[in-house]
Amino acid sequence: MERGIDRDGRESLAYSASIARRADVGLFDEDAWPPLACSVRGCERPLASAGRTLVCPNGHAFDVARSGYCNLLQPNDRRSLDAGDSAEQVEARKRLHARGAGRELDAELARLVRIHGGKRVLEVGCGPGFALEALTKELSVRGVGLDLSAHAIDAAARRVRSLAWIVANADRRLPIVEHSLDVVVSITGPKNWAQFRRVLAPTGHAIVAVPAADDQIELRAAVLGEGTETERATATLAACAADFELVARSEVRTRVRLDRSGLADLLVATYRGARHKEAERANALGTLEVTLALELLVLAPRI
Repeated sequence: MERGIDRDGRESLAYSASIARRADVGLFDEDAWPPLACSVRGCERPLASAGRTLVCPNGHAFDVARSGYCNLLQPNDRRSLDAGDSAEQVEARKRLHARGAGRELDAELARLVRIHGGKRVLEVGCGPGFALEALTKELSVRGVGLDLSAHAIDAAARRVRSLAWIVANADRRLPIVEHSLDVVVSITGPKNWAQFRRVLAPTGHAIVAVPAADDQIELRAAVLGEGTETERATATLAACAADFELVARSEVRTRVRLDRSGLADLLVATYRGARHKEAERANALGTLEVTLALELLVLAPRI
């Protein structure tokens, strides 16, 4: 991957000719889409396409990765050079998706966006981008995927050229123009309520997922010894109450039978596979039927 230096002397992952190739679908220069903002602290001006570079009015420039994504991380936005999901975690998520995990979520997310949403969608913590890809295929929406992991965003950008993919830290200020989006989606990503409210139009909605009480309960019981139901939606609603109010909720639920490799991938993908002892317990199971369940909360910004 090529590397470049922006006009303030900061290192950035370099944009390549892929942006020029993507320009023929209007990704970065039609109707000011995507509505990206400069990530240099204190600037926050809109970014515009200038050939193979995105530039703000103050002259801060961001080049592009060869696969076609934009890295807007600043040095103080990450604790390591390899922030976010590892390459191993990204590959585990890809294999789980290939097994069919997530299909029910994709269908329900499309239904909720069709009812409550609009045309401009940001997914925060998008990972390899499967949910956003499915949403834009089902509906006529324009999408931006944002994640802290360059591994995840690179995988998404290589697979789907028609969407905008951004590396940024969602726990900080989102590099998005104020009130420019109709929908903010967060399935597994951070829930930065004040920033969600800032970037949403007054009529927009946030759609967030929290694990249901019995999500992965069989795996938690067998591997972690934690086979108890844990309700999480109440705490999520309390955390966002200053910025959002609940307008709708639904649940996505399925049961999948996973073999040893599938269980190992689920552990890695859900951050429970880091401990060697847990991985050994999962490997000893052979096969296991696991509940995958999420609660989806549709939230409107408080006026």
